[in-house]
Amino acid sequence: MSRVSTAGRSVGVLPLIAGVASAIALTGAAFYTVDAASCGESGQYIRHDDHLELVGGCVDGSSLPHSPEKAGNEAVPQNYRP
Repeated sequence: MSRVSTAGRSVGVLPLIAGVASAIALTGAAFYTVDAASCGESGQYIRHDDHLELVGGCVDGSSLPHSPEKAGNEAVPQNYRP
């Protein structure tokens, strides 16, 4: 008489339940963080003659880093390899 053990199946169920529970918890935390971090007014980009300007939103444009000025067509990317 051979008996089939169900211990092999139940051992694999606990890590599965723990993984699903942690995924649900992390998803809930992500949704809460995004909801709590939202601001009332979404920003928009406005194109001017030679640059883009961020108007509105939660980001203060003066606190963003500025890119260096380009020296015409002579500028070569740092990772350029002929």
